[in-house]
Amino acid sequence: MDLAALHDIAVRMVEPGKGILAADESTGTIGKRFASINTENNETNRRDWREMLFRTETAMNDHISGVILYDETIRQSAKDGTPFRKLIEDAGAIPGIKVDMGITPLAGRPGETITQGLDGLRERLAEYYELGARFAKWRAVIEISHPDQYVGMTPSRGGIKANTHALGRYAALCQEANIVPIVEPEILMGGYHSVERCHEVTEKTLNSLFTELYEQGVALEGTILKPNMVVAGKKCKDQPSREEIAERTIKVLKDTVPSAVPGVAFLSGGQENEEATRNLDMMNKIGGFPWKLTYSYGRALQQSALFAWQGKAENYDAAQLAFNHRAKMNGLASLGEWSADIDAEVDA
Repeated sequence: MDLAALHDIAVRMVEPGKGILAADESTGTIGKRFASINTENNETNRRDWREMLFRTETAMNDHISGVILYDETIRQSAKDGTPFRKLIEDAGAIPGIKVDMGITPLAGRPGETITQGLDGLRERLAEYYELGARFAKWRAVIEISHPDQYVGMTPSRGGIKANTHALGRYAALCQEANIVPIVEPEILMGGYHSVERCHEVTEKTLNSLFTELYEQGVALEGTILKPNMVVAGKKCKDQPSREEIAERTIKVLKDTVPSAVPGVAFLSGGQENEEATRNLDMMNKIGGFPWKLTYSYGRALQQSALFAWQGKAENYDAAQLAFNHRAKMNGLASLGEWSADIDAEVDA
């Protein structure tokens, strides 16, 4: 393990004013995105969509520090034969790779899941390194149950531990391969839970995660955290203000995340575009923490561009304008310099 190189890459991934583009949708997930714009889910359309993003010069050069790719995508080339990896590197960004293989029910824990993909991971990481990946991502999924859903409340302590243990093993394998691990324990935001309950579960999960990382010998200086923000479930009738979201999220991080971690790149978790931007901005406006706080967004960076594109070549420029806009707004949010007025002005 080359800790100095891992640390250098991790620092570059959270460079001020930049964030990470999550373009790692599986074939099935991107099919759902394409269905929303009546576009066929085939390899050519997937290539054209991602090529459009990676060739958006202002966004990629100024506001994207790294791109998380899917197995198909890291092997793909643009229409002119240029490997996607080279397009990303030429923009000054770092190629990364999603290495988990999705979730499956956790035995003995009704309503809970575990992420698959540890078997054979050492060999896959070695191949991805040769393909140009310098960081990886593994997502664990933690769901907070509605009181009427299950006999027992979720997540259980055992469910949290199983998922954070897998994150620790994955992270250790990544660093062995000289790949920076993004550790992503996501508390889903789709339920009925209050912001207080999300605060509690996020704190328990992150405490468990950093215990596991320590016990697995993971160097925090070469690790990036990708957590959820502390929000109420979408179905909760009492929704917190952005100030409360920011204050609670910062408190949880201060209570659980060691200062050795170079940065925190939030997932958007289903938040609307501007919602994800303004919550990140509010945290950076408050400040007073030892890590860089930035974004690792998928839909919150891509959705407006996807709707502008509509799967049609004649909409290429409009889609790039939309992607430039959201990337710039999130870049400002990572500095605490975003405002709704700027967003509206640039959008117009």
